Amino acid sequence: MIRKTMAGLVFLLGGFAAQAEPVTIAALGDSLTQGYGLVEEDGLVPQLQAWLTAQGADVRLINAGVSGDTTSGGAARVAWTLTPDVDGLIVALGGNDLLRGIDPALARANLDSILAAAAEAKVAVLLIGMQAPGNYGPDYKADFDSIYPDLARKYGALLVTSFFSGFGTSDPAQVRALLQADGIHPNAEGVARIVEALGPQVLELVALAQER
Repeated sequence: MIRKTMAGLVFLLGGFAAQAEPVTIAALGDSLTQGYGLVEEDGLVPQLQAWLTAQGADVRLINAGVSGDTTSGGAARVAWTLTPDVDGLIVALGGNDLLRGIDPALARANLDSILAAAAEAKVAVLLIGMQAPGNYGPDYKADFDSIYPDLARKYGALLVTSFFSGFGTSDPAQVRALLQADGIHPNAEGVARIVEALGPQVLELVALAQER
């Protein structure tokens, strides 16, 4: 009887210890993820970490953003980003592909390989989209914009249609107020808006990661 009681206690304590481990999520991205032009605590990952902690989520975020990275760069380093302790992956790439006018077919292939690697590792994914500007022409825009919903369906990934959806406006004056002087990267307030919109989706990612 004592032996069974002790065994049960060990089992319960072991289960508690396992549940107490935080969910680890890597944010694979470019300068928008890395926090370009901002003091560290104002960047996307630190602000998102603070938001998640305030919600009571036991999550550890890893900043895997590299300034200037394209989808090709992300595909090249996804294998060593997906370390055994990573439970979930945020993928926020494509902005630099757009700036360089990279063929949407290449961007699609790169993002496909990233999501395939995550699927192989049994890691839950939140894919954050980008929209092409109209100056590349309607065909380019249609091809690029369709990448993210297509791949989210293919791999069963969570999808946020636009990195900047948290801005909640297309008014140029209001958008400029949320960007740094370069007109590309969000300032601290802009990041806070992005985090408010993105946070609930990351909580959903955490829940999916816990099921795997």
